[in-house]
Amino acid sequence: MRSYPSTNLLQEREMRMNKKEFLAALRAGLAGLPEADVQHWLDFYSEIIDDRMEEGMTESEAVADVGCVHDIVTQILSETPLPKLVHAKVKPKRPLKAWEIVLLVLGSPLWVPLLFAGALVVLACYAVLWACIITLYAVDLTAALGGVALIISALFYFPPNHVLSQIFFGGTGLMSAGIAVLLFLVSGKVTTWLLRLSKKALLAVKFRFVQKEATL
Repeated sequence: MRSYPSTNLLQEREMRMNKKEFLAALRAGLAGLPEADVQHWLDFYSEIIDDRMEEGMTESEAVADVGCVHDIVTQILSETPLPKLVHAKVKPKRPLKAWEIVLLVLGSPLWVPLLFAGALVVLACYAVLWACIITLYAVDLTAALGGVALIISALFYFPPNHVLSQIFFGGTGLMSAGIAVLLFLVSGKVTTWLLRLSKKALLAVKFRFVQKEATL
């Protein structure tokens, strides 16, 4: 994914943008989307800028108030399904010629398996991600249930004269319950981190399908 200038530099640059330059930069950032979607967002932000100007802002102030182009593109891509980006990327820009169709058919034994392999790799990564999350909570639940079972055993299973056994089972149960609480907190942090990592990875893949014709 292409690196971008710092946020402060982007804001300073866009404070000097007029409406035409802003929309041109936005179009370049959304070049990988279907044309209908690109036009929708251009019209949407054009109307916002016009509204700001009607409220008394100058053109450059209205553009700056809309926000950073890169942030807008990132937000739009995060809300756009990946299949739509893939479809827009692979959709021919013009009708295919006969020889191009023949080449696609002849090459299908090669590119079709590669396409499926890539899709399976992505699915496998997500399966591993969710397997890790489920495993963390399964271990936590096991520790919690084990702790409760040990505490109940210490209170009701042993006769009154087995004090040492009660202390041992009760203490072990409390320790297991404490570990369960700790694991729950750790699992929450790890889950949040994994989901953020997954979101960033998906966004990076989406950016791969977007042709950036201008530096935002």
